[in-house]
This record gives sequence, structure tokens and C-alpha cells, in this order.
Amino acid sequence: MKILAIQTSCDETAAAIISKVPQENYVKLLSNIVASSLTLHSKTGGIVPEIAAREQVRYIIPVIKKAIENCKLSRRSGIPQLAGKIEEIDAIAVTVGPGLIGSLLVGVETAKTLAYLWKKPIIPVNHLLGHIYANWLTTKDQRPKTIDFPALALLVSGGHTDLVLLKNHKNTKWIGGTLDDAAGEAFDKVGRLLNLPYPGGPAIEKVSERGIAGRFTFPRPMLGSLDFYFSFSGLKAAVSREVLKLGKLDEQQIADIALAVQKSIVEVLVRKTLKAALKHNARSILLGGGVAANQTLRDRFELEIENFKLKIKLFAPSKSLCTDNAAMIGAYAGFNPKPIDWKNITANPELYF
Repeated sequence: MKILAIQTSCDETAAAIISKVPQENYVKLLSNIVASSLTLHSKTGGIVPEIAAREQVRYIIPVIKKAIENCKLSRRSGIPQLAGKIEEIDAIAVTVGPGLIGSLLVGVETAKTLAYLWKKPIIPVNHLLGHIYANWLTTKDQRPKTIDFPALALLVSGGHTDLVLLKNHKNTKWIGGTLDDAAGEAFDKVGRLLNLPYPGGPAIEKVSERGIAGRFTFPRPMLGSLDFYFSFSGLKAAVSREVLKLGKLDEQQIADIALAVQKSIVEVLVRKTLKAALKHNARSILLGGGVAANQTLRDRFELEIENFKLKIKLFAPSKSLCTDNAAMIGAYAGFNPKPIDWKNITANPELYF
């Protein structure tokens, strides 16, 4: 089964072709194209929804065309704007939410139009679940992963910090999440306080390499709570007070604060996730979302699992597949091929689990 996947929930315009064989427990990535307007949003320190949607209108057809061409499908569609052997595509998958409404509409309406023109079934996909399913993607250069259930997923990005229990591909349950700021949002806000470029997470990770441990200490919000909720607004407030007290920061102070902030966020994420994994007897931990690309987070998980001799395997997508992309949308659709009539598909910016 080959699926054309389309993703436009935020500032990226993405399309991918994936292949899923029913008896195989992984998804082959055949092509993956992402066009981003990040450079435009970097100037404003955050996503401007109108600019994002306008750029997606420009890029959506070229991106889809490129994804099909990169998959080396022959040119027999008869549609010059979307050259490729459309007959080889069995279904179309599209992100329907959550996200920015203008951006979502670009992808959803394009997918619906193609489904109608090409007479293909269309599969609506929750963007959040897509991030989790990036863990099942494999390329021709990678060996397929064996992910055992039950699995505990940590979805951590600029807009979300959630823990999701997967008993199998058909049974998922949200068990906890942030009460205010997401971890990625906290990184972005602290990045602005430190005058670092947007997005804040990668910038903080890079500058923290020069930081000296112990010079600053910030709160680990809700670290000792018995539930699986997160809160990062207090951490951001503590950093704001420290920056205000210090006044103009030199480069070393910025690096020291960045290191302390990263340590606080990583410790909370790791400890809470492991606590949830042990309670639910998880055999696998899956990372997903933009913050999952943070190498310190990955290393800390590996260290804690080894130190406590836990019989849990850690999985994380390749870093290029942690941020928004269409391949992850296709991966979810490959395991959950539930098409609905194109006329009944609508964008839902507030969609949750």
C-alpha cells in the first residue's frame, strides 16, 4: 500500500510517499519533501499565521509534485501539474488538526481535491499521533525497528507536552500533559529572554554546550507530584526574574542560564516519563515532536534506563523526522487505514487525542 501524505499544520508545507505492507510492523519512507517558512518567522520570533498560510498556498503543489517525482514513479498521470504515476498511489492521508486553521485548510482542501480528481480514498490524521508514529518509519538504509507494546510515548514540542499510552495500534490513551506552557514553548520564551534566535530549543541546546554547570539553578516544576502532569510557566518566570536582576548578560552568563534551563526541563521530562512507563508496565518509550531532537534529552533517557537497569527500550525518530513532516502522517495512516468520504473531512485546529 502506497500513501501520499500531506502535512500543513503550522509553518511547514510537506508531502511524502510511504509504503506499508500489512504483515510488516514498520513503514518504508519512499520520499519526503518539506518546505518551511521558518526564515520569515525567525524575524518576528514566532509563527505569523497569515504568512505561514500564504507560503503554503505557494508551495503545496510543487511540494506534492516533488514528492511524487522523488519516489521515481513514472509520468503517466495525464496531469502536468502533478506528474507521476498516480495509479500507484492507493490512498491520500492528510493532517486535519490540531494546528493553525489557515494552514490546515491549505492541506485539507488540496487533499480533498486530489482525492476527488484521482478517485482515491482519503485518510484524516491527527497531527499529534503522527509525531508518535514517526518512530515506525524506516528508509532503505535503516533496519526496521521492533517496538514492543505496551509503549509509552512522550510527545514534546512547541505546542504540546503529552504522555500517551499505546496498548496496540488500535488502542491509545492520553494519561497526562502540560497544565500551561509546553516544554518547547518554554524553550522559545527563554530563548527570547536570552536574545537567542528562534526557535529557542535548538539555540539553547547549542549555546548550553559552553555553559558551566552549577552557576544557576532553576525549578523542576511538579517533579515530585504523583500525577503525570507538567508545568513550565513557573520555570520561565524564574528565568525572567534572574535575567531582570542581572541586567545586561554577557555570553558566558547566557550559556550558563541556557544550560541550567535545559537541565531543568530535561530532568522533568525524563523522570515523569519513566514514572509513567513503570506504572503502566511499558516495554518501549517513544519520543516524538520537535524537542525530541534534543540530544541531551535522548542521552539522559538512555542514562536513566541504564542506571536503573530498566527493561525498557527507548526509540526516537531521526532528528529530521522530529519536526513537522508528512512522512509521520503517512506512517500513522499506514497502520490505521481508515478512509472516510472526502466530503466529510474538515480541518479542526483544536483537535486533541
